[in-house]
Amino acid sequence: MASADLRDELFCSICLSIFTDPVTLRCGHNFCRVCIDQVLNTQDGSGVYSCPECREEFQERPALQRNINLHNVAERFLSTQPRQEEITGICCTYCIHAPVPAVKSCLLCEASLCDNHMKVHSKAAEHVLTEPSTSLENRKCSVHKKILEYYCPEDAACICVYCSAEEHRGHRVEKLQEASIKRKKKLRNVLQKLNTKKEKTEERVQNLEERRRKAQNKAAGEEEKVTALFIDIRRRVDDLEKRVRSEISRQEEQVSLSLTDVIQKLEIEKDELSRKMRVIEELCNMTDPLTVLQGPDTGDLCDPEERGGDEDTGDLYDPEGGGDVDTDDLYGPEEGGGDEDTSDLCDPEEGEGDEDTGDLYDPEEGGGDEDTDDLYGPEEGEGDEDTGDLYDPEEGGGDEDTGGHDGGDQGVEWFSQISHTLSNIIRGINLIYGEGPADILLDVNTAGNYILISDDLKTAASTNIIQNHPETAERFRDYNQVISGRRFSSGRHYWDVEISGSHWWRVGMCYPSIDRRGCQSYIGGNNKSWSLCGDVWYNNQCSVRYDSKMTPLPHQISSDRVRICLDYEAGQLSFYELCDPIRHLRTFTATFTEPLHAALCVCDGYIKISGG
Repeated sequence: MASADLRDELFCSICLSIFTDPVTLRCGHNFCRVCIDQVLNTQDGSGVYSCPECREEFQERPALQRNINLHNVAERFLSTQPRQEEITGICCTYCIHAPVPAVKSCLLCEASLCDNHMKVHSKAAEHVLTEPSTSLENRKCSVHKKILEYYCPEDAACICVYCSAEEHRGHRVEKLQEASIKRKKKLRNVLQKLNTKKEKTEERVQNLEERRRKAQNKAAGEEEKVTALFIDIRRRVDDLEKRVRSEISRQEEQVSLSLTDVIQKLEIEKDELSRKMRVIEELCNMTDPLTVLQGPDTGDLCDPEERGGDEDTGDLYDPEGGGDVDTDDLYGPEEGGGDEDTSDLCDPEEGEGDEDTGDLYDPEEGGGDEDTDDLYGPEEGEGDEDTGDLYDPEEGGGDEDTGGHDGGDQGVEWFSQISHTLSNIIRGINLIYGEGPADILLDVNTAGNYILISDDLKTAASTNIIQNHPETAERFRDYNQVISGRRFSSGRHYWDVEISGSHWWRVGMCYPSIDRRGCQSYIGGNNKSWSLCGDVWYNNQCSVRYDSKMTPLPHQISSDRVRICLDYEAGQLSFYELCDPIRHLRTFTATFTEPLHAALCVCDGYIKISGG
């Protein structure tokens, strides 16, 4: 009983619930802060304020004093009371002996009813039935304790019939049902817009997920290619190391055998000289002139250089002398003679004839149909090139006779060439793969009026419909061209393009100071841009252009994908065809004086950036 009395004292007379943040008016009555604020707000226009409970009036809006003690009591009381809805849900108010679920609630009676009590409940119109609720007091006016039947759009408040005649007099009010229908209509319109926006967002998410999946697949494919490439390079380097070591051992053995043979001959000659010296010394020590004069023939005891005859020992004393012993091999090819052809072991730039080994080591300087074989080894090369000597002297052809020579200068040249080969292989890989891929986004503000840019800023497509872009200083006026928003002023980067349905196109890079109108604004048609051009109408002929100078490529491009590689510090801009294996097309060499932008020009079809 005491608990019920205490609960009654803790009820807010406005919301009929346990106090929440209770405050006190000067008259001494307590209310929830939110509840009394709402009441006072409705009284702002009347010029006088009153207590909802005792009706004491105040000329000015009363100050609200927080009742800390009442707040603590309410909080402690709530903490000790079990929640009925957690135990039995909403129960019938009149079934006091056992909890029975309620099926309806009466707003007038402020009671919840089970099936049995619903049958005996009043059917009068003022008894409004709703779904079961525990907050029936919220369905009544906090001031007049009447059911909320109307809605005031001006104040956005639900009101009772007395409110409509007092505080809201002169306002346009609506029945709750009518206001609810209008509100639902607005909400449905908002919901439809939100659904449309959600669908677009989901579609964009799906597109981004698809792009991410493609990027992951592409990265996995590139990783597989790079892994296979480096495995092959390691295998070839290991094989090259074995060959080099084998050649060193072979040369050492041959030189050792040659020198051993010469040493043996010299030892024999030394013994013979010692014998002659002993005979001469004995003759010199004799005092009898007759014995000295009648001794052995002095011709046999003379210096071999001072006499003639068939004995050929000069070769054993002077490597420049004649004879059958070819000691040139022991002193290096520079001092030797003969028909030796050592050009294959020298720097390929100094070679003669049809050999073009430079292409095998530096993709920037090469020509011919395929320029990346050097990345995979000379076994895959084509044409007349003779690169076998650079990897294994034993397999070389021609008149070369390097097997019997001393390492000498030729050995230095040979090992230097191997080092040069490996360095260029690594350099070629770095040029192709760089530090990219770069994230290239096209700048719509530079696009010509007959070119469409996709929403993701990755695709440029030709169109016959003028776009009427705003005129800007950056926009190309006469050609279907566009450049990237990102600029590069350092480092190594690469990006790929995919050309589809285009009979005439250009891709490359340019300075930001390139002209934006006139013939000189063409990519490659000035000294501020470099381009690779494709022309299907002209025998599918491809070319590179710089400063209006065209250089045709010696072959057609079969793939629709091209890679552009930039090494800013080295001043190199390279183009590759993305076939299998990657094929080098051409490299421009320049001293870059400005940052560089990626550039596209498309006559029909589209060009899509697939890097980054």
